[in-house]
Amino acid sequence: MVFDYKDQLKTGEFLLSMWPSVPDDKNDLLNPMGTVEKNPNVDSAAGLLIRFPNIRPHPLYYPPLDKIIDPERNGDTVFPSKDEYLKLKEIMDNKNYTDFFEHEKELLWKLRMEVRDYFPECLSKLLLITKWNKHEDVVQVVSLLKHWPDLPAIHALELLDYSFPDPAVRSFTIRCLKKLSDDELLQYLIQLVQVLKYESYLDCDLTTFLLERALSNRRIGHFLFWHLKSEINVASVSLRFGLILEAYCRGNVHHIKLLSKQNEALGKMKALSDIVKSGSQKMTVDDLKLCIRQESYMEALSDLLSPLNPSVILFEICADKCRFMDSKMKPLWLMYKNPLEQTDMVGIIFKSGDDLRQDMLTLQMIRLMENLWKKEGLDLRMIPYGCLSTGNKTGLIEIVKNSDTIANIQRNSSNSAATAAFNKDALLNWLKSKNPGDKLDQAIEEFTLSCAGYCVATYVLGIGDRHNDNIMIRETGQLFHIDFGHFLGNFKRKLGINRERVPFILTYDFVHVIQQGRTNNSEKFERFREYCERAYKILCRNGTLFVNLFAMMKAAGLPELTSSKDIQYLK
Repeated sequence: MVFDYKDQLKTGEFLLSMWPSVPDDKNDLLNPMGTVEKNPNVDSAAGLLIRFPNIRPHPLYYPPLDKIIDPERNGDTVFPSKDEYLKLKEIMDNKNYTDFFEHEKELLWKLRMEVRDYFPECLSKLLLITKWNKHEDVVQVVSLLKHWPDLPAIHALELLDYSFPDPAVRSFTIRCLKKLSDDELLQYLIQLVQVLKYESYLDCDLTTFLLERALSNRRIGHFLFWHLKSEINVASVSLRFGLILEAYCRGNVHHIKLLSKQNEALGKMKALSDIVKSGSQKMTVDDLKLCIRQESYMEALSDLLSPLNPSVILFEICADKCRFMDSKMKPLWLMYKNPLEQTDMVGIIFKSGDDLRQDMLTLQMIRLMENLWKKEGLDLRMIPYGCLSTGNKTGLIEIVKNSDTIANIQRNSSNSAATAAFNKDALLNWLKSKNPGDKLDQAIEEFTLSCAGYCVATYVLGIGDRHNDNIMIRETGQLFHIDFGHFLGNFKRKLGINRERVPFILTYDFVHVIQQGRTNNSEKFERFREYCERAYKILCRNGTLFVNLFAMMKAAGLPELTSSKDIQYLK
């Protein structure tokens, strides 16, 4: 920034360490678009030395707006011709259109009052063509914003992108977001934390807004804490995130104790995970249980609020039921018993070594889809289980009880593994065994609804790499997907990267269940198809929201979501 946060022109020398345009060995961080932070890897970075002359006895200030605004001349009122108006309407109606020709830019600028009065939701288009290096034009825009009608939050979110760094624009955006209910704010919190990275100064309206809301609602405070904490290790944001965390904790002293307890438990989980992974000697599940039974572990791992959902208390860890899984990162499977309900147990998975932010984002989108569907009276019986990144490549996943993978069900029903995948009755027989008598029809209906929901969700989000090991089913009949390592059409390919439309995935085994095991039950299949179509149409009507939320996530630096091309897939 050429001006500091007090609007004074900087003076003296500045050594700016540059970002690499390709990932370097130290840090696979591509240039984080739009950041004003220096590259923290000073040793390996190119440096740019800038010297501002010290020529004046007093600081030089950026002119305050009221000094420049001429009340007499606020953009002379222009009456558009019919042709101009039709052309303007055409530009405004085309949602995805942002590459304007010069003559279109001139028209937009000339008719900026019309945009405000008739197309206020297209504010972003006007801001994109504004000449921000011409301060007369900036003044015009800023005074227009003062009288711009508040936008619905869905449209305002787009203005937090790095293309709109002007503080006046960001203040306007926060003004629009103040209308969000607590539930809505929680739904978009992941993204709001990410776009903090685009802010020019540490003290800004977005930070104040998030802190105010977090301090007045502990659930928001809880998730704000964890979203900031999980990236505190990223050098370019550690100062900003650290300050916000400190401000939150100072403002809510009572919450610190509970959060520290969770943090301590996660520390112990990480220690256990490291022991299991070290693999110097073959670690067995019994060794893990012995480890957990030590007093220091029992104490640290019991009596805390679940970071995944602070309304859930993890009372007493049940060492007998804990284990670790065989997959590469050896995730820990931890079970808790509730002294009030002997039968009811709560389970969480602790995973270290994988970045869970992409899973977290995918599950957030599925939860959002479910909410939009329910709003329109369509309940597709989804299971967007909890998933939270809590640190660098570390996090927690909620265990969905009474469920199993399709692969296991097929394996267990047939004696030889080779025929397992072709055993079309396996799934139906499993559902029958879990839902005797009249309950079967209900289970098949739950299966049909959830199958439709997940078919549409994975199709829209471009989730690849689906197979029977990452599709699960609950005893109630609800089907759900897990492990979202790839999305937006990024698939593992042996030769090069191939981005393709994910086919609409529906396996014959699932159709067999939907049709109640009868081959020609077309009535049931039509019902299923109708669910899919309704679900898809509801998402299309809300397309802007999904596109804006994904666009905000570019700040996270996920390998599969770094450029507008990735989002083009969704559009």
